[in-house]
Amino acid sequence: MTTFRRRVAEWRFPSLRRAALWVPQVGSGRANTLMVFSLCSVFQASLKADYINKPFAQRCQDLVKVIEDFPAKELHTIFPWLVESIFGSLDGILVGWNLRCLQGRVNPVEYSIAMEFLDPGGPMMKLVYKLQAEDYKFDFPVSYLPGPVKASIQERVLPDSPLYHNKVQFPPTGGLGLNLALNPFEYYIFFFALSLITQKPLPVSLHVRTSDCAYFILVDRYLSWFLPTEGSVPPPLSSSPGGASASPAPRTPAMSFASYGLHDTSLLKRHISHQTSVNADPASHEIWRSETLLQVFVEMWLHHYSLELYQKMQSPHAKLEVLHYRLSVSSALHSPAQPSLQALHAYQESFTPTEEHVLVVRLLLKHLHAFANSLKPEQASPSAHSHATSPLEEFKRAAVPRFVQQKLYLFLQHCFGHWPLDASFRAVLEMWLSYLQPWRYAPEKQAQSNDSQPRCVSEKWAPFVQENLLMYTKLFVAFLNRALRTDLVSPKNALMVFRVAKVFAQPNLAEMIQKGEQLFLEPELGIPHRQHRLFMAPTLTGSFLSPWPPVVTDASFKVKSHVYSLEGQDCKYTPMFGPEVRTLVLRLAWLITQAKQTAKSISDQCMESPGGFSFLSWLGFSPMGTNCPYPANDLDEMGQDSVRKTDEYLEKALEYLRQIFRLSEAQLTQLTLALGTTQDENGKKQLPDCIVGEDGLILTPLGRYQIINGLRRFEIEYQGDSELQPIRSYEITCLVRALFRLSSAINRRFAGQMVALCSRNDFLGSFCRYHLTEPVLANRHLLSPVGRRQAASQTRGPRLSLRFLGSYRTLLSLLLAFFVAYLFRVGPLLCTLLLVLGYVLYAMAMTVLTERGKLHQL
Repeated sequence: MTTFRRRVAEWRFPSLRRAALWVPQVGSGRANTLMVFSLCSVFQASLKADYINKPFAQRCQDLVKVIEDFPAKELHTIFPWLVESIFGSLDGILVGWNLRCLQGRVNPVEYSIAMEFLDPGGPMMKLVYKLQAEDYKFDFPVSYLPGPVKASIQERVLPDSPLYHNKVQFPPTGGLGLNLALNPFEYYIFFFALSLITQKPLPVSLHVRTSDCAYFILVDRYLSWFLPTEGSVPPPLSSSPGGASASPAPRTPAMSFASYGLHDTSLLKRHISHQTSVNADPASHEIWRSETLLQVFVEMWLHHYSLELYQKMQSPHAKLEVLHYRLSVSSALHSPAQPSLQALHAYQESFTPTEEHVLVVRLLLKHLHAFANSLKPEQASPSAHSHATSPLEEFKRAAVPRFVQQKLYLFLQHCFGHWPLDASFRAVLEMWLSYLQPWRYAPEKQAQSNDSQPRCVSEKWAPFVQENLLMYTKLFVAFLNRALRTDLVSPKNALMVFRVAKVFAQPNLAEMIQKGEQLFLEPELGIPHRQHRLFMAPTLTGSFLSPWPPVVTDASFKVKSHVYSLEGQDCKYTPMFGPEVRTLVLRLAWLITQAKQTAKSISDQCMESPGGFSFLSWLGFSPMGTNCPYPANDLDEMGQDSVRKTDEYLEKALEYLRQIFRLSEAQLTQLTLALGTTQDENGKKQLPDCIVGEDGLILTPLGRYQIINGLRRFEIEYQGDSELQPIRSYEITCLVRALFRLSSAINRRFAGQMVALCSRNDFLGSFCRYHLTEPVLANRHLLSPVGRRQAASQTRGPRLSLRFLGSYRTLLSLLLAFFVAYLFRVGPLLCTLLLVLGYVLYAMAMTVLTERGKLHQL
């Protein structure tokens, strides 16, 4: 008590110094207890006040001194507040230090201070270990856990992850307000991991590169520290230079890594009241922090999926077990368990991962591959399982298949099914492809990096491919379905198709996938000893150092176990190299061919107008008029370079698909001809797929798909009254409207005289008809049946149109003519007469040519 009073009195906070003056030296135990609580409250309040008022650097310095000077008995009261002030509140209202936006190039001082404070060997982790040595527990609300975990605990069913075993705390009054009792390290990592999910998404206007932010780099540092690819996990830091290291918390419950090689067929869980308290094996102390870190990251970041998947994972066996337990022991509980229907209703919260979330998960997967591949060849061999190995080596073998595989598969399924059909899907795609290629993170990768040819996937990776068969096959089919609904003319979408095709076209990979499918589809009739096998994982029991079970040499059984554990034993598997998927691939190949033609059309039009549409288009001299199928802004966004990249990506993707599925050139040519993808004589794209009906062309489903995806389109042209068409950008609005009123007045005043002049059969009548009448609408290329009916009903007489005088082009031409006349010393009046005379001669020549053309048509 005296030591604490002295420390508070010596502390520089004025309020704490004043509070320490009245602390008595001697007193009863009850008085001392109350006194300590009072001082702790004052200490925490003063620390919070100075934390708000002082600058960031000074706050961190004060926190470092507090952590060093005060014992765990006093520090545990401020630990939850400190963690929340750093990572933000679980409800997302408080942002804390906002590590997701903190970047070194923007705020170098704050960034370096925060990274040093939160480093795995920094002051904050020293505080965690100091509290860990005293075995403090902190309550974490179950309501902020991922949806499936929360729903399972609320149903009084223990989740399958050992992370929650022996931690669920029930309130004395019933099922509301459930908490987990976590040790300091778990509490800290829970908050750190959940801050990626619970905090509000970054605003679109704020351009933050995820790989440069403090949070992303801290994740990388924690993974490198606790899941080292070289050496062992560093021991916990001592709280003081001469003090003893914090003893690691026991691993709860002791879990045999022997069960990490297989998976559950369902979420078959034990009831929460059956939680066991097992004394941890001392040998597990070496990696308890590593295992906790990985489990928390996986649970918080990957244990999210839709309600449909949640219901699918609840097998009849699990539901039956819960029902039997409720019937037998419900009377012994403080309150009845929450009904399953209510739990499912509470779970109906939509979860949409952000791009930042996906990038962090990809970082985790890449490091896990490097972590697992850091095993020496003699350690990674199956025969090494039975020999004495360190817990870290056992953990390296078990990390991916036991902790990651199932939840990652469900997470990817959720992303593939719910992510928007836009270019942001690239983040999910690269995360998926990173998991599919563990050989990229193997130590021998560097020795082959100088080879220009694609590296052949070694046969040693065949077990990984077979044990992750659905990751390759089912998700590939899901990607095909997405690709068939996207615009492949977009360079970003074309790049995604190219990336997937390139990965699956790696030599020997397609053969290994096909071999895995053959093993799964292998009939069991000829193998009697398999007929009664259940593809289920062993129960979650046993000691940490228990020996590994006999290695399963039956490759077919291992593949079936993988598929059934993820999809259930009643799953309907669609082979990747079967006829259904092959049809989808041929359809994608056809779309790639269509997109290449579209990109070529855009490229050709860019080449025809190299000067762009800036000034000439404003004047109305653009070679592409209002009937252009590709608007100018689309061309500006695409650009010649983007069109070239699109064509390159699609060409290579098509070649890779041919290699993967062994498509022949004849197949693609026949498919192209059958679907009508050939070009017409002018090299332009044909109309969308249509059939001829009574009222004209009718779009087929294929035609609608072509229009939606921009593969084909109709030639759009204005077919109404030319005087009433919208004012163009190259026209003067007020002048066009004034000329329209003037011409309308003249037409009303002299309508009879114009009809009489146009009715004459001599040259004067032809001259008037050339100027006062429009081309017959029936002679136009009308595509719409509505346009045909309107053309038949419209009978316009002769009229004068002055709209051409409202064009910037006409006015600029007149201005240039007067300027040239001025240079030759020609007056305005004489210049006007010359212009009128020149136009009359031009109009007379056009009249003669028009009449001769009509005679030839007759």
